[in-house]
Amino acid sequence: MDYNIILGTAGWGVWHSPDAGKSWVRHRKPFPLNSRIQSLAVRPGEPRGLLAAGDTGLFASRDGGASWARIGAAGKQLDLAVATECSIGKPFVTRVLVDPDDQRTVWVGVEIDGVFRSLDGGDSWTKVVSGLSDLDVHDIAIARSSPTRVFVSTNGELFWSDDRGEAWTPVGVRAKWPLPYARGVAVKADDPRVLFAGCGETTTGETGGVLGSDDGGQTWRSLPLPVRPNATMWGLATHPADPGRIVAFSLFGEVYVSEDAGESWRKIAREFGEIRTAAWLPA
Repeated sequence: MDYNIILGTAGWGVWHSPDAGKSWVRHRKPFPLNSRIQSLAVRPGEPRGLLAAGDTGLFASRDGGASWARIGAAGKQLDLAVATECSIGKPFVTRVLVDPDDQRTVWVGVEIDGVFRSLDGGDSWTKVVSGLSDLDVHDIAIARSSPTRVFVSTNGELFWSDDRGEAWTPVGVRAKWPLPYARGVAVKADDPRVLFAGCGETTTGETGGVLGSDDGGQTWRSLPLPVRPNATMWGLATHPADPGRIVAFSLFGEVYVSEDAGESWRKIAREFGEIRTAAWLPA
């Protein structure tokens, strides 16, 4: 199966590959200069639809990333009541995610101000942080179990909720992971108990890893990357069109692809200066 890879970068807009990483096109517009694209989300029910979010608003593509348009004059769909200041300066969106079974349910993670949930397609928002002992939110993933389970990764923990964020429970990664810094998290599209996570030593670190869990996050194992990563493994991308294909990337520009749900991996030759988010779509 051919597929597109879409990468969001820090200060360089969005990069788009229509041929599985062989060639790349950079999209400067409509992304403001030096904007950080922190999250890419596939829009359920719209095979070529994508959302991109960061520190300058929300953007949409309806053609698999070939072109983009800004949503709202000032990103109104992400008009959240977030804090104006935090320990890193100004909080910013790190993750936007649409529930695949209910497109009116939208999740947003903010660094450093917790998790926000909308039940009306983004018209109104509720901050849902009960039990979330760390508000430094890095990623969000949804497991299509019964009931639906939502996972949130933070600076040093992974949390889950079975009640749409009303209460969060920690997994306890410091005792279960080889590296303490938690970053990306993804759920296998056809199995809600299979999770993938990116980890590292610190925000950057000298190396990182990709972890897998077959029991909803209770136990974890390191997955066999072909080379030692050059930094924290920042995030992952999956798609229901091929649940076995997993794309993982490091903060400092390395991209890895697995075709067998993490059992083996190959490294894409093209490297980037910095990657903040990625998505893959069927071509």
